[in-house]
Amino acid sequence: MSKFTISAFADEIDMDLKIQMDVLEEHGISYIEMRGVNGKGLVEYSLEEVREIKKQLDARGFKLSCIGSPIGKINIKDDFAPHLELFRHTLDIANIMEVKKIRMFSFFIPKGDNPYDYRDEVMARWSKFVEAAKGRDVMLLHENEKDIYGDTPERCLDLLKTMNCDYVKAIFDPANFVQCDVKTYPEAYEMLKDYVVYMHIKDALYSDHSVTPAGQGDGCVKEILSDLYKSGFEGFLSIEPHLAEFQGAGNLELHNKWNNLPQGGPRVFAIAAVALKEIIKGYI
Repeated sequence: MSKFTISAFADEIDMDLKIQMDVLEEHGISYIEMRGVNGKGLVEYSLEEVREIKKQLDARGFKLSCIGSPIGKINIKDDFAPHLELFRHTLDIANIMEVKKIRMFSFFIPKGDNPYDYRDEVMARWSKFVEAAKGRDVMLLHENEKDIYGDTPERCLDLLKTMNCDYVKAIFDPANFVQCDVKTYPEAYEMLKDYVVYMHIKDALYSDHSVTPAGQGDGCVKEILSDLYKSGFEGFLSIEPHLAEFQGAGNLELHNKWNNLPQGGPRVFAIAAVALKEIIKGYI
């Protein structure tokens, strides 16, 4: 039985955790893909501070769908040792937060260089992540991101197949593929769908790479979600608005309680959430 569960990058609402939870409650969302909270990144906190954040979440009935970590989001030539230590710290955070998924990347490639020139180093570093996570009951989710090794479906698949690990899977972000001028559906989706366990929900236009609400860009979000549903997908759809400069808000029908919100995080989030719910209303 297919099941979509909505989550969100709540730091795009506000960095204050209380405001994040207040707004998500208004939208009936009880999961967060935690990236930034109370002024800094989650992975920057001490473990004791993370325990305090967990208490605040528990008190309001919120859980994490995933840690929106920056792991792998450094240049491939940067010193890896401190980054590996940060990853180990992130594993400890996941344990405290009782979350099984960690969002990750495959390293920025120097501008103008051939990504395949750095393939061996990317795989070596990811192998160290895999080894460090062994036995930790977590899933390492690679996100396709512009300008990293895995910014095309071919190189995402290369990483996933090379790791050949049951706890290394894929996040599929349609907007990021559009911004790399990749055709998301059916090409990228068909290539990666056996590994996709998590979706980032944002859309974009090929013409200028600007981000739009789901269904208003060229990312074929509706087609992808329809295919996932038909294939029995059970997992999270994580709203990541990125709509600070979106010009088409007036074309969306917002509920009155959100329509009069001032410009800013809560209104932007409402636009993104309404767009997703319009697409999946027949699936939930």
